Amino acid sequence: MLIIHQRLADAIVRQALADHPLESCGVLAGPAGTGVPTRCIAMDNAAQSECFFRFDSHQQLRLARDMARLGQEAVAIYHSHTGSHAYPSRSDIDYATDPALHYLIVSTDAGYPPGLRSFRIGNGHVVEERIAAVSAYRDVRFNHGLDTGDTRPATAA
Repeated sequence: MLIIHQRLADAIVRQALADHPLESCGVLAGPAGTGVPTRCIAMDNAAQSECFFRFDSHQQLRLARDMARLGQEAVAIYHSHTGSHAYPSRSDIDYATDPALHYLIVSTDAGYPPGLRSFRIGNGHVVEERIAAVSAYRDVRFNHGLDTGDTRPATAA
């Protein structure tokens, strides 16, 4: 199960709606070793596609350096589906390289139910997991300084 602060979940949906009709994408990060997302980092979809996403490589490098400097690690990768339901596509499954990560998808297609869904993907297998969106984390240290990703990292490395 993924426990996520409601403000972070709302930020993912807000970004997906703003980026529509292109797929949106980003990373949830948190203090290394905790598995608790405290930061939503909106990324540019370098593919500029309605049916595929790819992180901008310069943003990705900048983000990796930033997370290392802050003692953070990726907890989840998220993206939107603009013309299908919120379930991993064949490409999503093929590109999911870390079974420890949560893979979040939100559909912005009016023909499908809205909402954020979370999956674990490993060795070609997909398992949906519950999401508990909370108004506050039990450990109050994680409630301070939540970053909802309203600005994107620069593309210059």
